Amino acid sequence: MRRPTPADPDLGHALRAAQNGDPHGFALLWRGLQPALLRYLRVVIGDQAEDTASETWLHVIRDLDRFRGDLGAFRGWLFGIARHRALDERRRRSPLLVGAVDVPVPDAADAAIEGEGTDWALRVIASLPIDQAEAVMLRIVAGLDVHTTAHILGKRPGAIRVATMRGLRRLATHPQVHARTARTPAGEV
Repeated sequence: MRRPTPADPDLGHALRAAQNGDPHGFALLWRGLQPALLRYLRVVIGDQAEDTASETWLHVIRDLDRFRGDLGAFRGWLFGIARHRALDERRRRSPLLVGAVDVPVPDAADAAIEGEGTDWALRVIASLPIDQAEAVMLRIVAGLDVHTTAHILGKRPGAIRVATMRGLRRLATHPQVHARTARTPAGEV
């Protein structure tokens, strides 16, 4: 189950307002969901995250009047669109990546916006197998429930639970995580 955040009630109202054509409502939705969307896309598609996020939001703008559901359903819809856009981008780039490693490289703006700790965590999560990285990002970082994540990834809920668990276990034993936690006082990650 997704943990509610203090901004959720406002985002529910913003969603309804945006569906009624209110640009302020849409701006609130974007501000509330864009950071998690970018984090997910950085893990999945690397340096094309911002362009892919823009394409995702354009799709949302185009089809928002046809969307039906609550904020939880909207999150699932948004991340589903983002995943499809990311897969399209991967297919477009695939001939260029034969034999290459696609590692997200943080730029100065990313560091200023998200800080070194978040950037580091995203790089470590991106080092997981893609099914585990996506499951961890959607379940833990984006806060989607198992069924929504399963729908987005086209897998069964049990497979999502297993991928999330395996990803979290790998992260717990990851050498960079051990090195960072060994030199960081408790409570300061």
